[in-house]
Amino acid sequence: MEPGKPVPMPGDEAAGVMGLAMFYHLTRSAAEDTAANLVGRAVGQGWRVMIRGTDAERLGRLDAQLWLGPPETFLPHGVQGGAQDADQPVLLGVGQITNGARALMLVDGAEVSLPEATTMDRVWVIFDGADTAALSHARGQWRTLTEAGISAQYWSEESGSWAKKAEKGA
Repeated sequence: MEPGKPVPMPGDEAAGVMGLAMFYHLTRSAAEDTAANLVGRAVGQGWRVMIRGTDAERLGRLDAQLWLGPPETFLPHGVQGGAQDADQPVLLGVGQITNGARALMLVDGAEVSLPEATTMDRVWVIFDGADTAALSHARGQWRTLTEAGISAQYWSEESGSWAKKAEKGA
């Protein structure tokens, strides 16, 4: 993927579509770049976002990435555990959603429960396609979510640009 090239975020034309899980199979881009792109577009639509990871150090790198760049692309955000968590439009953490987010981004194998997923407008699952454990975990998440009736899309950048490879549900 070319740096700065938008990551597809279907729903731009139909904001408010409930229960869409979008899986992003990374083969060329860094998770931090893809996350920043998606979150920037979501915040631009007025969405509140929780980025859930499993590793505080990795979330720290993502936090640093969100501080970089030109002022016009700055994403107001915070790291979970502060007094202002509920006020953050974008919150990074390893725990439960505490900022009222209706969009949840999962990185590094983070989990979403079925009850939680059904309340989200969007769930993004970002995973490293070169990591067989991450790929296997994402496949399991796909099965769990789609078998529960949550619509899902699978996107890959293996051809050099993002392409939808699979879709399940309405």
